[in-house]
Amino acid sequence: MGGAGLTLAACGNGIGSAGAAKLDARVDATRNYLLTKFPGTNDLEAKSVGVLWMPLVTEAGFGFGGSFGRGALRINNVTVDYYAAAAASFGLQIGAQQYAHALFFMTPEALADFRRSDGWQLGADARYALPDRGGAIAASTITSTAPVIALVFGQAGLIAGASLAGTKYTRIIP
Repeated sequence: MGGAGLTLAACGNGIGSAGAAKLDARVDATRNYLLTKFPGTNDLEAKSVGVLWMPLVTEAGFGFGGSFGRGALRINNVTVDYYAAAAASFGLQIGAQQYAHALFFMTPEALADFRRSDGWQLGADARYALPDRGGAIAASTITSTAPVIALVFGQAGLIAGASLAGTKYTRIIP
């Protein structure tokens, strides 16, 4: 009886919980922050076919490390799916940090590949864009032919830099 109870408890998937509303509120705040602080991202979002917003990713390491965050995929600024991002790492590292990131899907094919995959990883076909301190996104970023543009922002913590390499994105029910 106890084993059956544990099995059923492990199957809880969050349907009916307020998790989606909380995640959407975090995505709204993150999107507003990025579009206000870095106005060039307005054009980037307008040219994209979809954006995966990850409002809070926590990364920590001491030799072995990892990161985890949850976010929402939006098409025309409407949430269509929720995703978790997770990564593991090993090497000379110590500390912790938090950051947000957004993946701008610039082609319908890139977005379709992302949505069809069972566990998608950012590949070599992505371009990383770094906003300068004045809040500008380079014109080359906006007119880029890269199928996916990754933008990391809002870093705070004690690890230098944030990398999306090796991050696996998986569809979830919050």
